[in-house]
Amino acid sequence: MNTSIVGRHIDLTEPIKDYINSSVEIFKKYNLDIISVNSIISQEEKHGKKAFSFEFTLNVAHLDTIVVKQKDKDLYSAVDIAVDRVSKVLRRHHDKITGHRATKLTEVEANVIEDQIAIELEKFEDEITPVRLNSYKPMDIEEALKELKASDSQFKVFYDKDDNMRVLYKSSNEGNFGLY
Repeated sequence: MNTSIVGRHIDLTEPIKDYINSSVEIFKKYNLDIISVNSIISQEEKHGKKAFSFEFTLNVAHLDTIVVKQKDKDLYSAVDIAVDRVSKVLRRHHDKITGHRATKLTEVEANVIEDQIAIELEKFEDEITPVRLNSYKPMDIEEALKELKASDSQFKVFYDKDDNMRVLYKSSNEGNFGLY
């Protein structure tokens, strides 16, 4: 990246050059192919008041030239505002590029595996029927046991008094029950 700093009607001091060069370094974080950055500083005086005009001209590969002009009473604030405006343009271009990238091969393989799992689950759709809980109010384990003995169900799902979901099921041994 070529950088140049030009001062019109102003003496460029080392602190000003260092500040602008450090500001230009911020643009590298967008990983764009920036060919050149030209910075032009000019000082104007109208009605006894000094004003600074700052201009960035960026040449970016695969993108039009970006020109940002900023005027302010303070040179450093003009540079900061111009850097923010250029960063916004570069960020949008970077997001546009990264948003249009091709799908990774690992993502394609993961989608294929997910599709196979979905096809296998569809086979069991006819065998599995969803059942709603009959009671949402908490109950004692004794109440659930009485209901399970009275019905021909294999298990009973309920909430206990501590608001924990529990499962009471008939064991393979006759007359025995399990609690989970």
